[in-house]
Amino acid sequence: MLGTNIIRQPVFGAGGELEIKEIYRSIQGEGPNSGCPAIFIRLGGCNLACSFCDTEFEDFFRLTLAEITAEAEKLKGEDVPDLIVITGGEPLRQPIENLCRTLLDKGYRVQIETNGTLFRNLDTRVEIVCSPKNNGGGYFPLREDILERVTALKFLVSAHNPLYGAVPEIGQGKYKVPVFVQPMDELNPEKNLSNSRLAAHIAEENGYRLSLQMHKIVGIR
Repeated sequence: MLGTNIIRQPVFGAGGELEIKEIYRSIQGEGPNSGCPAIFIRLGGCNLACSFCDTEFEDFFRLTLAEITAEAEKLKGEDVPDLIVITGGEPLRQPIENLCRTLLDKGYRVQIETNGTLFRNLDTRVEIVCSPKNNGGGYFPLREDILERVTALKFLVSAHNPLYGAVPEIGQGKYKVPVFVQPMDELNPEKNLSNSRLAAHIAEENGYRLSLQMHKIVGIR
């Protein structure tokens, strides 16, 4: 959205209906589940408006919980994939507790990707990958309840954007959270190459893990 999206406030309720951008099957291209076949449930709307965001999530529609799970079951086919990634936008903007629990009870692994500024009391089996964002005056503070639950932190880095030139300490040391470093996609091959080199350097120097957007490299969604 490149910072042009509407900043949307959190939604509350039972989660019987959710605002959905798309549901599709692909490969998880980044973070701790990189390389795994997955079903993606992309939710609409976000509570931030990051200038570098390359994802469209505003053209959404409403689906019931039953319709969402039915679509996931249809995409799964016989046996694979068993991983469902709930992303956005910002998935914790909406009441996804019942959706996560329903999918887990059906035998899926569930991962969400969040910016860490909101919290829902999710089932403890949910894997939470948090990608912190910088608001121009520093990184948005991560909620303590997110840090206590998070599976991994994924930091974007850029050799050109001074807000993302390094990986800050925002609680990962205290909680011993695994850290992934991912080059920012600035839609420019030369910039992206220098971003990748910076990410590799930061990962090597600090014992972090390098995360590349595999799906973009191989040309899939």
